Amino acid sequence: MGSIIKLETIQEYNLLLGAETLHPLVSITDFSKLKSIKHCRKNFGFYCVIYKELTCGTLQYGRNKYDYQDGTLIFISPGQVAGIDDGGETVNPKGIALMFHPDLLYGTPLAPRMKDYTFFSYESNEALHMSERERHIILNCFNEIKEELEHAIDKHTKQIIASNIETLLNHCVRFYERQFVTREIVNRDLLGNFEQILNSYYASEKPQTIGLPSVGYCAEQMHLSPNYFGDLIKKETGKSAQEYIQLTVMEKVKELLVESNKTISEIAYELGFKYPHHLSRIFKKVVGTTPNEYRLQAG
Repeated sequence: MGSIIKLETIQEYNLLLGAETLHPLVSITDFSKLKSIKHCRKNFGFYCVIYKELTCGTLQYGRNKYDYQDGTLIFISPGQVAGIDDGGETVNPKGIALMFHPDLLYGTPLAPRMKDYTFFSYESNEALHMSERERHIILNCFNEIKEELEHAIDKHTKQIIASNIETLLNHCVRFYERQFVTREIVNRDLLGNFEQILNSYYASEKPQTIGLPSVGYCAEQMHLSPNYFGDLIKKETGKSAQEYIQLTVMEKVKELLVESNKTISEIAYELGFKYPHHLSRIFKKVVGTTPNEYRLQAG
């Protein structure tokens, strides 16, 4: 790997691209106005929503190489590294980048909501692929922000731009939900795989060595980011991935309570709990009785 260029400010990125900066904390950069973009790996200090309309080479992002499709959005959050350093460049690039710094959002209703837009920590192969209609909506949002940036900055600028960004991100939430639904067959397989991963986890020594199965572990087994995986499971089952794991583990507890004479402590350690009382507390919350009461009723 070559070096990574650290971009703390939007101005630094625009200088690298050879583009103009109209506002220090937010920018819309149209790649088609640039002759070429040199390839390099960049560590972003701000949020980036990149829209690509043509296949223009691969992008190394996270652990994956990714080919852009027609009308694709990629989301990058502060601290993430993206880009490819193959020494090449993209001539006559196409696409648009919306960049906004977290400082822009302080004091706006959007600031506390940013954590809800989980797609900022998806892997790039979980990018948003848009239909023609969705593409128009997103480009309109970009244009609204661009027009506001071309207006003289005044005391309303920040709120108006933050509210335009929020509208854009809310559309993206809706489009991702549509993407989850249109890929439902794939998602069903995903649920089956999730169950398989949990079953093979419990058929191994892992509960004793690393404890209870985590969302991160299951997502990694499926080559998905924890957020994308969690959002898919939620869309498919109505439960969070964590709740789903918990229910699976509680089913195993019930099985052992009925089919073995093991003590609660033995069952807890076998399934990966650090402390027996932790098992009892979750069991009571999920099942409604204590493990011992359940054993008596089932017996």
